[in-house]
Amino acid sequence: MQHNNSSRSADSSSTAKGRIPLADRLLRRRDGHHARVTYEELFFDLVYVFAVTQLSHLLLHHLTFTGLIETLILWFGVWLGWQYSCWFTNWFDPETPHIRSVLFASGLLALLMACAVPEGFGARALVFAASYAAMQVGRTAYVVWILGPGHPMAPNYRRMLVWLCISGVLWIAGGMVQSHELRIVLWLLAIGCEYFSPMIGFAFPGMGHSSTSEWTIEGGHLAERCQLFVIVALGETLVATGAALSEEAHWDNGVLLALAATFIGTLAMWWLYFGTSSKDASSVISSSDDPGRIGAYFHYIHVILVAGIIGSAVGNDLVMAHPYSMLTTAQVVTLVGGPAVYLLGSAVYKQVVYGCVPMSHIVGAVALLALIPVGFVANLLVMGWLTTIVLLMVSFWELRVRRHPRSGTVHHG
Repeated sequence: MQHNNSSRSADSSSTAKGRIPLADRLLRRRDGHHARVTYEELFFDLVYVFAVTQLSHLLLHHLTFTGLIETLILWFGVWLGWQYSCWFTNWFDPETPHIRSVLFASGLLALLMACAVPEGFGARALVFAASYAAMQVGRTAYVVWILGPGHPMAPNYRRMLVWLCISGVLWIAGGMVQSHELRIVLWLLAIGCEYFSPMIGFAFPGMGHSSTSEWTIEGGHLAERCQLFVIVALGETLVATGAALSEEAHWDNGVLLALAATFIGTLAMWWLYFGTSSKDASSVISSSDDPGRIGAYFHYIHVILVAGIIGSAVGNDLVMAHPYSMLTTAQVVTLVGGPAVYLLGSAVYKQVVYGCVPMSHIVGAVALLALIPVGFVANLLVMGWLTTIVLLMVSFWELRVRRHPRSGTVHHG
């Protein structure tokens, strides 16, 4: 009798599960606890370790104004692909076969896109654009299909799909044209569609617009995903330093001093993010009345923050490879600009978390800009140490500051 009851119970449970729509079975469970980052997501992020390396090498070998613009455009493509995938796995459970398959397919397309980065404005422009558009449109179209017409999340994803289709056409058109200038224009328009459309709730004529209150995200998970990407980018700076040292035949004092400068500078950037604000950031987004809005802010800010890290990695490469060489104008801008952009991104990040812009970051950015004239009379090793000292000064300043999340109240001691 007990066996029959158990069988009926199992049949009943199976039937009940069968009544649950597929889309709801694929959603992450929201039980009030912090949703962990899954191994599927970590595997997906491995592709972006390679992508960040590709971007830093591209800028290193094309250290001109045109090279900077091209790298920034490709960086926005890399970042937006990761960002939209991050929101996707925040809403849907990547441990379910359907979502896992989509994530791995996205990873393959992202890998192809990353491989095309060195020739992203050359022979492989169409490969980069088509891979990126296929990842963005394909993933979103699949979600629209599984949600069906009546799911509460369906209108938001339909609007998103429209914008991604428009940007996809622009990406592919840019990859097909022969004019370099026209490609830049088309790809900037494509980036604008994807970067700014969430700011207006993916509003589109005849389709209405979404509100951030509809973007029911798990805040702690989103913050952790952003933090892991920062680790990926900081790891690239260490890889650049280690690779440059391993290629040196003779480890003289200059090379070892360059190693110390680049490592300590990277450590200072780590501290300014993880040692001062990352835990509070998780708390702010988790406790927010509108976590979707705060989550969107996080993604807008991190594109600046990580760009600064990539620029700093290029500066590290230069210092390690030619410590005693005098600087060109482009090299001066790189060594100063990377850390300065990082401090700018970090300042905006902390404004969102604490409600105030840290004075230490403003002073640090001004001090970095003041080093520009020095860069034309000093060698790379000296400039590497000077920028590192600025980052250390900002770090030590931040050691003395205690802030309360979102209150703007600052305590010293």
